[in-house]
Amino acid sequence: MWLGRLLSGSAILFLLFDGAIKLLPLSVVTDTMDRIGYGSSETLARTLGAITMICTVLYAVPPTSFVGAILLTGYLGGAIASHLRIGSPLFTHILFGLYLGLMVWGGLWLRDEKLRQLLPFRT
Repeated sequence: MWLGRLLSGSAILFLLFDGAIKLLPLSVVTDTMDRIGYGSSETLARTLGAITMICTVLYAVPPTSFVGAILLTGYLGGAIASHLRIGSPLFTHILFGLYLGLMVWGGLWLRDEKLRQLLPFRT
């Protein structure tokens, strides 16, 4: 249970930080979006920040955590696809969304008995 809370808490803190810097939006965000091929649109950065924050809050609240995890999986999949498209480094950029997704689902699995019953490990 505590490991699940630690994993989920780490993912939540990172995603809230990520969403917050996109809401501002800082120049590092718009510059990175331009390098990825989305242009340096502050409106798009704010929209992505709002989506990140909403999905993260849904994940953080226990009754909606399953829906939040599903939405975050889609969001992180889009980030993986974007980095794959431009040829970013594999382990540091492309797979970062996978690492974060594993933290989201692993933390949820460890802290939610219903999910463990739905997806049990075979012994």
